[in-house]
Amino acid sequence: MTVSHTPVMPEEVLRFLVSESFTQDGNGEYMIDCTLGEGGHSAVFLRRFPDLLITGIDADKDIINVARERLKEFGGRIEFYRGWAQDFLSGLGAGEAPENLPAPRLPSIILLDLGVSLYHYEKGDRGFSFRGAEPLDMRIDTGSGLSAAEILDRRSEAEIADMLFFNAGERYSRRIARAIAETRRRTALTSAAALERLVWDAVPAAYRHGKIHPATKTFQALRVEVNGELKKLPGLLSAAFEALRPGGRLGVITFNSLEDRIVKVFFRVKSAGKRFDGFFAGSAGYAGGKGFDETSETPIEKEALLLTAKPVQPLMEEIKTNPPSRSAKLRALEKIRPREG
Repeated sequence: MTVSHTPVMPEEVLRFLVSESFTQDGNGEYMIDCTLGEGGHSAVFLRRFPDLLITGIDADKDIINVARERLKEFGGRIEFYRGWAQDFLSGLGAGEAPENLPAPRLPSIILLDLGVSLYHYEKGDRGFSFRGAEPLDMRIDTGSGLSAAEILDRRSEAEIADMLFFNAGERYSRRIARAIAETRRRTALTSAAALERLVWDAVPAAYRHGKIHPATKTFQALRVEVNGELKKLPGLLSAAFEALRPGGRLGVITFNSLEDRIVKVFFRVKSAGKRFDGFFAGSAGYAGGKGFDETSETPIEKEALLLTAKPVQPLMEEIKTNPPSRSAKLRALEKIRPREG
């Protein structure tokens, strides 16, 4: 088996998620890796703490098999759960043991790495990459939901333009949406290569030679929409925080500004003792936090200690050896223990 994915900021993740109360060998400690991927971060923790137990979660059955192979040396110290992390965490927070797993226990560490594994780009054959003639699918769980091709076929031109703009900040969203609408009258867009070429032709010539490929944001917006990434994130963060044991730590790695903004606001809410009136605004349901409620007369007890006043980013040495890490941001917090009495 060839492992292509390198975990981002492994030492920084360890430094911010391992608390002083965490035993030296990890004896009796439990961690949940909510976005297992190929198991890179889990491997780092399992090697560092010889008695640590981890549950690794992923909705993609193929990548779980890759992770099983990578982590087989750790035996029963790593359990695998195929499904969505929010479902697992919601059950755990309610005191329920997920099917086929031991009795419920609250984790001292929860990690969310929101990046897409290189497995999907290089081996997934689902259209995550625009460098090949792959089917335009993009679903992490291929057994549910609409594929990227189906979304492009069924959405109106205006809906596609909004999706490209709000999910990825694509400045030429309307031009690209118009080209998609015109093309699908003649033929269905079913391959990644066809969509890449359409975007290339639709945008101005000067836009084709920037720092990133002109189709990058279109593909990002589609992937986000297909898998509901932005819409699911607030609920996922809430479920993770509820499942975390008092004194435990939650770390989130993001790779774009929209995700990072949601995480930033959620962490500020939990650590500031203020109300917040929602993460989403508008009928389209796209990300757009509204703000804090500064006028609330009811004091709200702080629920967490913010460990990262500013997001932690990789050092230049890491970026040179692992270029996909360049846009990564790590935020972390610690759940406050309830007061006695």
